Amino acid sequence: MLQLSLYPDLIEAGCDEAGRGCLAGPVFAAAVILPDDFECEELNDSKQLSEKVRYKLRPFIEEKALAWAVGIVDQKEIDEINILNASFLAMQRAVASLKIRPQHLLIDGNRFRKYEDIPHTCVVKGDAKLLPIAAASVLAKTYRDDFMLKIAEEHPLYDWKNNKGYPTQKHRDAVCRYGATPYHRLSFNLKEKQLKLDF
Repeated sequence: MLQLSLYPDLIEAGCDEAGRGCLAGPVFAAAVILPDDFECEELNDSKQLSEKVRYKLRPFIEEKALAWAVGIVDQKEIDEINILNASFLAMQRAVASLKIRPQHLLIDGNRFRKYEDIPHTCVVKGDAKLLPIAAASVLAKTYRDDFMLKIAEEHPLYDWKNNKGYPTQKHRDAVCRYGATPYHRLSFNLKEKQLKLDF
């Protein structure tokens, strides 16, 4: 059973990102503030939910949340500041867009760069432990998937419709064959290197 909060007396926002390990597309993050009476047994880490369940939960989360917002850092910014900093920035942008200012941030993972004067707690695998982070993970994942499905129509050869920009073999093969698109992160290892010795 996931917890609703770490500090019940504070207005807490759960934060999570999606798309960190992708070769193409932006990194998306969400911040969610849930009410004290929020309940949802189905809600969990978005990676443990089917696509159908994620999309079913999204409008429920948006309706019940006191506030929610999505932050985006595109592939050009990722190449400039690196993916770790881009993940922090996407979460900070999501927090900055909330209509209610949180008093404490619940961050999925083990690192974060402090946002303004708001204290935060990093929670490893937080999306499977705390409901606000799980809710943020669902929003970040589904909004990013929507974006990838849209640009997949522009570049059908890379199979983004199925891989959403992640480094599947089909995706890597397409990069080798057709080159990178404007949506690819050029600072990433787009092509799998063969690990073998030549004698």
